[in-house]
Amino acid sequence: MKNQPILTVSNYTKSFGDVIANDSICLEIESGEIHCLLGENGAGKTTFAECVFGYYQTDCGKLLFNGSEIKISSPSDAISAGIGMVHQHFVLARSMNAVENIAVGIKRKGISPGLSKIENDVKEICKLYDIELPLSTPVKNLSVSDQQWIEIIKALYLGAKLLILDEPTAVLTPQETEKLFGTILEMKQKGFSFLLITHKLKEVMSYSDRVTVLRKGRVIATVNTDDVNEDYLAEMMVGNEISLSTKRKKVAIGDCLLSVQDISAIGENTNLSLNDVSFDLYEGEILGVAGVSGNGKKELFDCLVGYQKINGGKVIFDNELISNQNPYQLITKGIACVPPDRIHQGLLMNFPIKESLMLGLHFFKPISNGFRINHSEVDKFALDQINKYQIVASSPDQITQTLSGGNLQKLILSRELSRSPKLIVAYSPTRGLDVASTKFVHEKLLTIRETGASVLLISEDLDEIYTLADRLIILYRGRIVGNSPINKIAKSDVGLLMAGCSIAK
Repeated sequence: MKNQPILTVSNYTKSFGDVIANDSICLEIESGEIHCLLGENGAGKTTFAECVFGYYQTDCGKLLFNGSEIKISSPSDAISAGIGMVHQHFVLARSMNAVENIAVGIKRKGISPGLSKIENDVKEICKLYDIELPLSTPVKNLSVSDQQWIEIIKALYLGAKLLILDEPTAVLTPQETEKLFGTILEMKQKGFSFLLITHKLKEVMSYSDRVTVLRKGRVIATVNTDDVNEDYLAEMMVGNEISLSTKRKKVAIGDCLLSVQDISAIGENTNLSLNDVSFDLYEGEILGVAGVSGNGKKELFDCLVGYQKINGGKVIFDNELISNQNPYQLITKGIACVPPDRIHQGLLMNFPIKESLMLGLHFFKPISNGFRINHSEVDKFALDQINKYQIVASSPDQITQTLSGGNLQKLILSRELSRSPKLIVAYSPTRGLDVASTKFVHEKLLTIRETGASVLLISEDLDEIYTLADRLIILYRGRIVGNSPINKIAKSDVGLLMAGCSIAK
């Protein structure tokens, strides 16, 4: 029997200038339902969610919540109605603890019950759902999983009956993901409803009741999850048949290309974020680096691409000592990188695409003779890369920030791989990308491996590591706690090591 809808949206339309992000979207979420919103990057998923939550105002459309039409002009309107949202990038004050962050949201509603009362109520919510959360620890010292629980508990405390979750498992371990969905299913039994935005089709198939697919801002279809499979959903997302499998050719492993020997580095809190880390990477090999955020992955990336100096140990690349060399020196030696933050670290968002494509190439022929930029060669190079990597852009002069996330990532890859590097250090290269863009990036990384180059793949996504890597290392509190060929260790064991647990021998 069909449940009554908790949310009914009719003809939601939202434009940004000439770009129609949401085009007459109609969607209904039933009480006690997990409803998934799927679509390629730029399909309008997050825009729609943020319109429902009041971050954006729609151009037109109507919203019913629990059968009554309401106008949501701000997040506080949504919260008052009973709608909560957990963003992919959390909205938390890093210097405050969990209780203080929740109190901030309450004060926005005009209520100030006091921190001790809030803490007791939060403890009751944690007890109800078996959530272990250090309430007095500043957010900056908490794991990503704990921060996410704060956001969820904050929404529950404020009375949410519908929770919008945007990419909730992007940086969680398998165990943390299992715990999250276990709690979501328990909440569903209590009558809560969920709008889930995710690119992980396995999660969609395992946990959702229905799926709405968006393409270019429009609803393509809403289907019962039990009536479809992953391939069918992927085809609806991209508009044509797409294979989700990735073919890995057998490649002969060559000599040691990168040797990291006992390196140490200081993190944000002046503590050792890397502590005597050692590993080797060989020609023609993809080495995965797994670990929960905050356990040294970012510092390892920064040290290897010249963003941060090491405090001890040494790094040898292609039989040459390269410890503490700057990014330009490393580029000239054949090291390329895909940074974790493509917007702030990888691209010039307010400049034309061709300027973003030139980053790091200013002193290389034919773009430059070492003293002067050859602008005709810049235009030719940019147009070449746009065509080669199927970047959806009108011209090399289009402003970078107007591109979708998938096209931004293609932009970085096209630039970095254009130099035919010996080593590419990639950090979460497909985070937030749709299935088609993810497959494209994976194929490019496998292609460079086939040329004999090496890839150091630092990723929050274990599925990605298991798809691409030949071997993996696991970081926990700045130390390597596991080093194994990918086919010799179970994903569940990797998750345990990432969480600091031991595994059975």
